[in-house]
Amino acid sequence: MSLLPDAEAFKQLADGTRRGAWPTLARGGLAALAVPYGLVVSARNAAYDRGLLRVTAAPVPVISVGNLTLGGTGKTPLVAWLARVLGRRGRRVMILSRGYGAEAGTQSDEAAELGLLLPGVPHLANRDRVAGAVAAAASGADVVVLDDGFQHRRLARDLEIVAVDATDPFGCGHLFPRGLLREPLAGLARADAVVITRAMSVDAQRRADIRRRLESACRGRAPRVWAEAAHRPVGLHRLSGGKLPLDWLVGKRVVGFAGIGNPGAFQASVQRLAPGLVGFRAFPDHHRYSPADLADLAAWSASLRADVAVTTLKDLVKIPADLWPGGALVAVEIAMELLSGSRELESLLEPWAGPPTPPGQPAGRRTE
Repeated sequence: MSLLPDAEAFKQLADGTRRGAWPTLARGGLAALAVPYGLVVSARNAAYDRGLLRVTAAPVPVISVGNLTLGGTGKTPLVAWLARVLGRRGRRVMILSRGYGAEAGTQSDEAAELGLLLPGVPHLANRDRVAGAVAAAASGADVVVLDDGFQHRRLARDLEIVAVDATDPFGCGHLFPRGLLREPLAGLARADAVVITRAMSVDAQRRADIRRRLESACRGRAPRVWAEAAHRPVGLHRLSGGKLPLDWLVGKRVVGFAGIGNPGAFQASVQRLAPGLVGFRAFPDHHRYSPADLADLAAWSASLRADVAVTTLKDLVKIPADLWPGGALVAVEIAMELLSGSRELESLLEPWAGPPTPPGQPAGRRTE
């Protein structure tokens, strides 16, 4: 079950878009619940900072990619970018995740999506990330990319990269459940690099303001590298297999749907690709589509006389082709393009991007 049963509605409540007596009362109640949550998070971080909680090093270097907020920050394209860069430099990469949203014996949404984006890169899901990193090393990996690892401090990491969504960098300004922050902004001081994602969605002044506020929150321990990235559509994947160019959507009546943490950003992307967008539906993050859901979507698409339904790769991999009763269904592939900080970010990878480190000599191992 998702922590955010309706991500878009929750965000509208948290950021104050929803007005009236009931939303105001709800925000007050959520603010009260955020107090004990914040105390627990701060106490846990302090225990790790002071060495009271144990941190375990993996047999191979670990590069963590995470975020400060709940919901979609464009992290998966960043994970894919890192895996490709390391792979081009001869590293045997394995992606390690918790496997959130996966049922027993199945892949998580992210694992299935990354399987399409990176067919040659293995993915391991394990709730125990320490055991997962050990297993990755035993299977032949010489570097692990830890997906969504910023708050998982029990596993030591050699490099910490945090994605910050330019469209909502501060998680509505409050800790969960009053807002979308997983921890206070000051936690960013643990990061080596910050990648501001969806950077072209805001102007340069706004991006500069985001960086200043985050650096200020770090209290003199700001990350070494700051990069900005755009997330651009690069192609379409058909439910039946194969790929299509983006311009295949031109001139068609289109409906869209998504069950992700930031459906609004995806809807805006589809609107740019397909001016003929005639309807859009948002589902909870990690939504598992039942046959009834699919039948309803197909009927809705038909009622709007749509030629094609468009979704995300994360959603497409959960829809069996033989259970989709509608017409054409495609997913948009999104790739990350670094607009600034590319050289600096790649330089951070240098200790782990050359020949494998000899056994017993981990490069730059971090345990804080």
